[in-house]
Amino acid sequence: MRQRSRTWQTLLTTTALVTAAAVSLTACGGSAPEPKATANAAAAFEGKGPINYVSNRDASGAANKSIEEWNAAHPDEKVTFIELPDSADQQRQQLIQNAQIKSDTFSVLNLDVVWTSEFAANKWIIPLPEDAVPADQMIPATVNAATYRDTLFGAPYYTDGALFYFRSDLLKAAGIAAPPKTWDEMKAACAKILALPEAAGMSCYTGQFDKNEALTVNFSEAVTSAGGSVVDAEGKPTVNTAEAKKGLNLLVDGFKDGMFPSDAITYLEEQGRRAFQDGKVVFLRNWPFLYASLSATDGSSKVAGKFDITSIPGTDGPGVSTLGGRNLAVSPFTANKATALEFIKFFTSQEQAQKRLALSSRAPAYASLYEDPAVVAKRPFFPTLLESLNNAKPRPKVVQYGATTKAIQEEAYAAITGEKDTDTALTDMQAKLEEISAK
Repeated sequence: MRQRSRTWQTLLTTTALVTAAAVSLTACGGSAPEPKATANAAAAFEGKGPINYVSNRDASGAANKSIEEWNAAHPDEKVTFIELPDSADQQRQQLIQNAQIKSDTFSVLNLDVVWTSEFAANKWIIPLPEDAVPADQMIPATVNAATYRDTLFGAPYYTDGALFYFRSDLLKAAGIAAPPKTWDEMKAACAKILALPEAAGMSCYTGQFDKNEALTVNFSEAVTSAGGSVVDAEGKPTVNTAEAKKGLNLLVDGFKDGMFPSDAITYLEEQGRRAFQDGKVVFLRNWPFLYASLSATDGSSKVAGKFDITSIPGTDGPGVSTLGGRNLAVSPFTANKATALEFIKFFTSQEQAQKRLALSSRAPAYASLYEDPAVVAKRPFFPTLLESLNNAKPRPKVVQYGATTKAIQEEAYAAITGEKDTDTALTDMQAKLEEISAK
């Protein structure tokens, strides 16, 4: 309780500072110009003493265990955990506002992987030395997501890839030998399954389609799984293509044809979990963290022992997952940068990642843990998840990510709700993204 009390006292102080800065931030409008980040820009990692770790809540308690272990071994360099809201948008806003006023309240930042480029370009985080992470032991996509202009700015904390949950019992009852690998195979499977008496009232599939970051993820996966891309390697928009149209049409037609439940237009990750867990859908695209609750044998899950997992479907074969996860980075405004760096090395080490697996379903950045027999025994989906991660693509790695994801959400949502046809939505999205990237 003592640590939690200090945490909220710190938060109250931070909130007051952030509120005072909010008016000037709003007045400025737009994002800071993109500076060139180079290894030479790395600050000297000097100063030892107490630091603050700022992050969203970890319901598993695994992160707190790592912090407690550090604090026990470093009584003069203790880490205080500052908890941010659950909403990713609110987390990002508070982190940016704290950086804009150059507050030293935040020391080590827990960043969504898609924020790394934006924070690096605006000098809200500083380059890390190359030995900050054992990159050769980590999944390559996780290290790539922690870099900006070939410079390491973050240390991979955990990663995430999409999984395709399916009702194995219903596939078996319908005489379907293997889970679908394509959207067409999924439609054919649903036609058989939904004709079964035990599937009465069920829908075929759901992802997450509310106008939120989750929609950017689902849209990006649909496009890349159809052979397209949202932006190219240089960050230039590429949604005015036949492949992007094919991907968006998968989502549009899903609602139009009744393959998705109508209320899926309001779904985020949690609503999708409940729909599958309550036996309302046959197939579900979601993240690995669902596995524990879906498998619960306390009566809370109607699908325990009745589901399995594979890769998400694509148009011609298995689809391409969007890479999720988090990186840890150092604020340029913290006084004790040496402690911040050493804490990051400790916190993101393979030893700590393995310890946290005892409490959390969050996927580690270390490839070897996905093949560890003891780990796989408790998480049989890990080999499938590793395949997903090795094939994963990041969301657009752009500096103005906030404006980019908003434009994607607006136009994709307009298409799936029928407000715009697919061609118009993608034309408008391309124009918006070109305008944003030109700034």
